[in-house]
Amino acid sequence: MIDIGQLKTADIKALLEQNPDDVMALLQTMKEDRRLSVQKLADTYIRRKMKEEAERERVMHMYSLETAYYNDGIYHVAGIDEAGRGPVAGPVMVAAVILPPYWECPGLNDSKKLSAAKRDALYDKIMAEAVAVSCVAKSELEIDALDIYHATMQGMYEAAAGLAVPAEAVLIDAMPLKDLTVPHQSVVHGDSQSASIAAASIIAKVTRDRVMMEYDEAYPQYGFAVHKGYLTQRHVDAIRQYGPCPIHRRSFEPIKSMTAGQ
Repeated sequence: MIDIGQLKTADIKALLEQNPDDVMALLQTMKEDRRLSVQKLADTYIRRKMKEEAERERVMHMYSLETAYYNDGIYHVAGIDEAGRGPVAGPVMVAAVILPPYWECPGLNDSKKLSAAKRDALYDKIMAEAVAVSCVAKSELEIDALDIYHATMQGMYEAAAGLAVPAEAVLIDAMPLKDLTVPHQSVVHGDSQSASIAAASIIAKVTRDRVMMEYDEAYPQYGFAVHKGYLTQRHVDAIRQYGPCPIHRRSFEPIKSMTAGQ
């Protein structure tokens, strides 16, 4: 063990971050050091490691639904979720994701519980490390023709079919997909219970937000970059002032009433 009494606090911190094999002995020595700064450094390190372990356990718990399939030798389990059922403009986006079994990803969660920056970072990690990812857009025209429920359902079937690695089982957020030919389960609030569904929710949400950012450039008067098509007061005011634009859903209110007879 290095005599840390001869080291500055910054040097001890650098040594600690190297995660040496004898880290526990090092921490004990730090706790016994007369310097308050060194003692606090040890406390901070321990708290951080405890937080990291709690987060790892939380994410591992999100594989409980997948584990039922893993135990049967089924490892290509797809999670499916959507983003954009509620807005009055733009597409509904549906994603399917197959993760490696027990893939460790700190921060993985329901996309609605994450900041935009965190979603973007997780999106990149999922796209880089997932076994397979598929994302499907159902346009406002398809939503108006089918209704939002059936457009979303169709998108989920298409997302599942679009996976480069075929799914051997499927977990779906809330929506029943009775025509799937592999084992499947519809899970209420699945994006907070299943790692695979949570990953799909992130892919769908980030992809849709980026699409709406592009639409904001085409139709800047509506503020799509801010509200992403949801019916905020600003959005309502813009619709009343400018009328609906091509990406507004004609089957949704207040657009439906405004375009009646057209």
